[in-house]
Amino acid sequence: MSFVEMVEMVDILKRVDYDGKHGPYPNPNVRKAKIMAKVVKSLHRNFGVWRSKD
Repeated sequence: MSFVEMVEMVDILKRVDYDGKHGPYPNPNVRKAKIMAKVVKSLHRNFGVWRSKD
């Protein structure tokens, strides 16, 4: 993974509160899965790479 891809991914994770610091969430695993889907979609759109969630 290139540096630019990592910066994009970290930016999305910070923006949508991946670590859950901004409040109690009823179902954190579903929420994190949705966030990771956004990350994968964004990486594909911007860089043409498919990355798995792992």
